[in-house]
Amino acid sequence: MYIIIVGGGKVGFYLTKTLLSEGHEVLLIEKDPDKTDLFIEQFGAVVVAGDGAEAAVLASAGAARADVVIAVTGEDEDNLVICQVAKNKFHVGRTIARVNNPKNEYLFRMLGVDITVSQTDYILNLIEQAIPDQPFIHLVNLIHEDMAIVDAKVVSGSPIAGRTIGGLPVPENCIIAALIRAGELIIPSATTTIEEGDDIIAIAHRSIEEDLRKLLMKNYRA
Repeated sequence: MYIIIVGGGKVGFYLTKTLLSEGHEVLLIEKDPDKTDLFIEQFGAVVVAGDGAEAAVLASAGAARADVVIAVTGEDEDNLVICQVAKNKFHVGRTIARVNNPKNEYLFRMLGVDITVSQTDYILNLIEQAIPDQPFIHLVNLIHEDMAIVDAKVVSGSPIAGRTIGGLPVPENCIIAALIRAGELIIPSATTTIEEGDDIIAIAHRSIEEDLRKLLMKNYRA
């Protein structure tokens, strides 16, 4: 697989190092000449100097044959332009962008970026998972159709305890995929009864994630 990485910060450095070690063909583009010289000492000819937001630079990097273009600069505007040029001019099959401001994530997806990675969201997810009895955790985004996996805790006194899966007013574009009960995984049916202490693992479209949160968070306050 041929992968072009644009942006030679810490993220770009470790992505390049890891992907090379896994046997991929990688090219790292960095516009800071000083950083470029340091990376060439580390990686050799797989590092080139240039502005990856410019079509000519991507063309000389072989974007027309790239399988993936990953934009991880410190500027959201640059990352968006890089992915759009890669997708629209060179027809790259997969574009991935670092999003420094989470407010820009929706715009990136609307403009055709295949995958967005927000460090802020990732840190928030880690914090949520570290808080005892956190009732609703966004675990991970999925690649297809802007889906996500969430974990909702059925706390003591929740009115959904004792109800069946089929009896829950679950929003459209959401499915309850599993329950975790006392460390055991349960694949539920419509007649499976929810118990206090269960973790509900749901797959939901991100557009209705807030509706799902409201449904389950009101249980937390009950």
